[in-house]
Amino acid sequence: MAKENKGSPAMILITVCIAQFMAPFMLTSVGVALPSLGRELGASAMQLGLVEQLYVLSLAMTMLTFGRFGDIIGQRKLFLAGLCVFTLLTSLLGYSNSIHTVMVFRFVQGIGGSMVLSGSMALVAAAYPPEQRARKIGLVSACTYAGLSTGPVIGGYVTLHFGWRHVFLITVPIGLAAIGVCLFGMKEMEKNARGEHMDWKGSLAYAVSVGLVMTGAAHAKDVLLGIPLIVAGLAGLVLFIWMEAGSSSPLLDVRLFSKNRFFTLSCLAAMGNYAATFGLIFLMSLFLQYAKGLSPRQAGYVLLMQPLMQVAASLVVGRLTERFDITKVATSGMLASSTGLLVAAFTMGTAAPVWMIIAELMLIGAGFGIFITPNSTAIMGSVERRQYGVASGMIGAMRTLGMAVSLTTISLIFSLCMGKNEINAQTLPAFLLSMRTGLVVYAMFSCLGVILSMGRGRKATL
Repeated sequence: MAKENKGSPAMILITVCIAQFMAPFMLTSVGVALPSLGRELGASAMQLGLVEQLYVLSLAMTMLTFGRFGDIIGQRKLFLAGLCVFTLLTSLLGYSNSIHTVMVFRFVQGIGGSMVLSGSMALVAAAYPPEQRARKIGLVSACTYAGLSTGPVIGGYVTLHFGWRHVFLITVPIGLAAIGVCLFGMKEMEKNARGEHMDWKGSLAYAVSVGLVMTGAAHAKDVLLGIPLIVAGLAGLVLFIWMEAGSSSPLLDVRLFSKNRFFTLSCLAAMGNYAATFGLIFLMSLFLQYAKGLSPRQAGYVLLMQPLMQVAASLVVGRLTERFDITKVATSGMLASSTGLLVAAFTMGTAAPVWMIIAELMLIGAGFGIFITPNSTAIMGSVERRQYGVASGMIGAMRTLGMAVSLTTISLIFSLCMGKNEINAQTLPAFLLSMRTGLVVYAMFSCLGVILSMGRGRKATL
């Protein structure tokens, strides 16, 4: 058999890092541009919310499908197609003149992002041997958090000085650069699941079910709408698992969960970690502005400490993962996040000094960064090569589902503690109670993640 021609591993890593920066950057940078976009296009608050929700929704619905599809047709081919779709739609969004067009384009942009992100870890895993993989995944993770953290800062500056359209347009050259590197620096790689067939029925069942769950989560406060959608989505996921169990070429091999304990618990630990941390920025943003009286800019600088620590920890922990037991490193990170969340739950109040809030955010961010790199490495290393795309897609799916759980949790807590009241001086005590309750629940999610991480044991050698 001829030796597989992968192209330069460095070029693969560079392209993946660019892509992993772009997709989250498009999530957080557009968020700060929404008021300006809404004023120009005459959009309602609900429509502006959909601009963000549709992007996340399309990612969640298609991540697993594209991970599997990439294994069958070739990850590089799907990755390149995704870059083209993502870059084209980003450009079109910059010239949109209707809020309805923006919403449609935003959904399709998310599909392009899913095509790219679903196979990113699979490309890195195939390009580098196991002994080098953790360090490279740490770099990829750092680029992801760099996109998340710089998005609001860059997006706010660009919107203020050049307008909301340029938030999209400045991203186009980055996408074109990634396409160029992919075309000339990456060669077609061996198909991980050569000869296997795509399960489109399972893909449809999964997409519809996840879509129902995510839509229900976004309307969790509306008992008559949100809860039935979530229940229908969960029922659909049960049907999906039943379909996959009887499929000869499944979208998701359910035996991965029944026979590969290390893979299963690593995925669940990832979902627990995202559920415990994703809604924290939203909570802290409200707390800093309403309870501490900080300006939006001052609050932004304080909140920036968490993602910056995630970036720094991701860059460092890759080397530690190559030297120490992967489970112990990941678990120590989640323990740090759990500690930070518990301390925050019992110290957050109007008298809490800003320096202490910053220290708690830094501890939580460092713990997240220490956890996610070894955990992602563990997931990729616990499957056979033909399942790299599925494992990469599962990382994205667990991230998205964890985010949905995080936001749904805090929405329900606010609904129970504050009803429909706005946050003001009179309702501040109820808000603080809601926040402390949310932090305790987040800490419980994180502690559950610690138990799952410890319970998976040592990594199996494939």
